[in-house]
Amino acid sequence: MSSKPERGSRARGNPARDLAIDHAALGQFGALHGDRVRALPPVAIVIAAYNEEGGIGPVISALPSTVCGLETAAIVVADGCADGTVAEARDHGAIVCDVPVNRGQGAALRLGYRIAREGGARYIVTTDADGQYNPAEIDSLLGPVIAGEADFVTGSRRLGSEETKDPVRRLGVRVFAVMISSLTGQKISDTTFGLRAMRAEVTGAVRLDQQQYQAAELLIGVMSRGYRVAERPATIHKRKVGESKKGHNAVYGLHFLGVIGRTWWRERVVGGLRRGGSRDGQAGQPLAGDRGDRGPASQAGQPLAGDRGDRGPAAAAGLSSPASSSVSASPSADDIGVCAPAAEEPRSAKRT
Repeated sequence: MSSKPERGSRARGNPARDLAIDHAALGQFGALHGDRVRALPPVAIVIAAYNEEGGIGPVISALPSTVCGLETAAIVVADGCADGTVAEARDHGAIVCDVPVNRGQGAALRLGYRIAREGGARYIVTTDADGQYNPAEIDSLLGPVIAGEADFVTGSRRLGSEETKDPVRRLGVRVFAVMISSLTGQKISDTTFGLRAMRAEVTGAVRLDQQQYQAAELLIGVMSRGYRVAERPATIHKRKVGESKKGHNAVYGLHFLGVIGRTWWRERVVGGLRRGGSRDGQAGQPLAGDRGDRGPASQAGQPLAGDRGDRGPAAAAGLSSPASSSVSASPSADDIGVCAPAAEEPRSAKRT
């Protein structure tokens, strides 16, 4: 007989249990929020949070209600929080999916992506729960995506600014950037930046297995499958509340390096062999039959049968709606030109 997981307990590395946790959380989430999550606005701002009481509220309050002229909704996935994070996020207006067990930021974001897609959002923005990113910079990241110039845009502290003085972490950012640039053949200056913007369906087209260190997996997956990737100058501030969940620099670095190696091998080597070693098709259009591949031409909000974690509208406890499957992946005529996509000068590290 299976027992209900204890709040705050950890669940790592068990795919069957992982799916069961997702389905249970989505069932409660759909019952609690109803129609609100079946018809999300065009932009979903997804935040993974783990014990961020005292910090999550100000982060949500600072988020813009519109980005590039499009309405936004904040979706917080509480990853096994044992403090007041859930109540604080709800009090500040976020749509909260409360997962009782702690699995890691990657698992929480993956669930948040699914909620956004199946709720009909056309674009997804990610930011962290610790207040280190500047919400005023979201426009500059989402602009190129809305304008059809990129499918995925990430901020870069190396093109912008950073307040941290930790030499080990600064070195790590550079080493990871050189490694991923070399492996993918595409230059990237910051691979771990948490403020990103993308078309919603991109998150369903790449394979996301990592429970914790998903930044590298997502980025390599997006690059390997031909999506257009861009960077914009952005700022990272010092954490003002709580402590970092990343752990010791050496441990974090080793895990991150492992994710880079495994993801690259899976996407470029194993994936290439599975496709006969060819790169047929146009850029940004993954070949049919790949696990989770939909490509840019697919439509947002349409989970594929057989996707890990995306079992279609029925499994999402009523989360999907007919409207969500009819949203075109291409930017609408009203979207184009709303937000200037041109690169900006790096912003000051101080908030106004």
